[in-house]
Amino acid sequence: MLIHSASQLLTIAGAPQRGADLGRLGIIPNGAVLIEGETIAAVGTSEELIQKYPHESSLDVNGRVVMPGLVDPHTHAIWAGDRSAEFEMRLQGKTYMEIMAAGGGIASTVRATRAAPLKVLLDETRQRLRRMFSYGTTTAEVKTGYGLHSAAELRILLALLELDAEGPLEIAATFLGAHAVAPEYLGKTDEYVDLICNTMLPLVQQWWSNHAPYHTLPFVDVFCEKGVFDLAQSRRILEEARRLNFPLKIHADEFENIGGAALAAELGAVSADHLVTTSAEDIRTLAHSNTVAVALPCTPFGLAETHYTPAREILAEGGLLAIASDLNPGTAWCESMQFAIALACRYLHLTPAQAIAAATINAAAAIGRSERIGSLEPGKQADVLILDIPDYRHLGYRFGTNLVQSVIKKGKFYPN
Repeated sequence: MLIHSASQLLTIAGAPQRGADLGRLGIIPNGAVLIEGETIAAVGTSEELIQKYPHESSLDVNGRVVMPGLVDPHTHAIWAGDRSAEFEMRLQGKTYMEIMAAGGGIASTVRATRAAPLKVLLDETRQRLRRMFSYGTTTAEVKTGYGLHSAAELRILLALLELDAEGPLEIAATFLGAHAVAPEYLGKTDEYVDLICNTMLPLVQQWWSNHAPYHTLPFVDVFCEKGVFDLAQSRRILEEARRLNFPLKIHADEFENIGGAALAAELGAVSADHLVTTSAEDIRTLAHSNTVAVALPCTPFGLAETHYTPAREILAEGGLLAIASDLNPGTAWCESMQFAIALACRYLHLTPAQAIAAATINAAAAIGRSERIGSLEPGKQADVLILDIPDYRHLGYRFGTNLVQSVIKKGKFYPN
């Protein structure tokens, strides 16, 4: 199919964008893109491609914006139940960590997710993935972490493999057994870390090789935070995961700066996420590595906090910055990366162009897939959005509505 007559075709071509380079959209006015099968075959002006491929079936988008599919590199999209009561508690003055210490928070969702039959887990998650897809997310990272024992975590991984195979949204799986201390190990965090390192990680590695031999290993993530897993415990989990050849991620510096971002850079993690309280020194360390800094603006918004990821400082140091939704039941039940872009413009002080690049090519880098997705270039996967807007700056400028007219995933057309 030849898609032509786009007011602006955003190619976002080239490598992930560092520092001051962020926001290079590679706009082709009156642009066109040719899709063959699941792959992008050519990009250029409509005049050039219509002349070169006169016999291709075509779609005239009538002056709309065409761009790569959005990539959401940090979600907790698979869970059962909800935490609406805790939302009300926060409005009454309780903090996230106070609710968590009282047995709410992640532990509440763990109880509901452990109890849910696999069909319920699949059905509830499928609805969220469909909403994400309708808002333009064509690939998303999804974490386990609401099981916190081996059988429950493997059941979540099985559900993720089924949902990925079902599509259309493509899933990059992450094992987050270190999301919180399992209820059975409260007050015994070191023993739970022993369980993760000695039992769960080897089990996941073997299970994955049996169930998904043609997929790369899932990421391994850890919630490195005071009151959850300290720096030494996080290091132990990630070093053991690295020894077993898992790619690494980390939740760092959401509430306190305890060194998680620098640890991510040292260990070669693909990304370090949250980074609200990261120190200037750790920002420099992170920015001088290949670890992507992932900002999650929906989370402080959901918590009614005033502090957000210091994106401008990360860019000033030459860092790789991405944005994500952090879709989860406790702090950010938001399926829309469009809304994450709008928040990034207002609270991370990014331009729309910077936020779009952070949600496409850089977000793809944050899940290790920038060679395949995140831009419109010949040879890449045909993940394309047609937006019902005349100018890309409406992304970020507008919020609370869906600007996606149609989604193309692996060359297949999905109208909204």
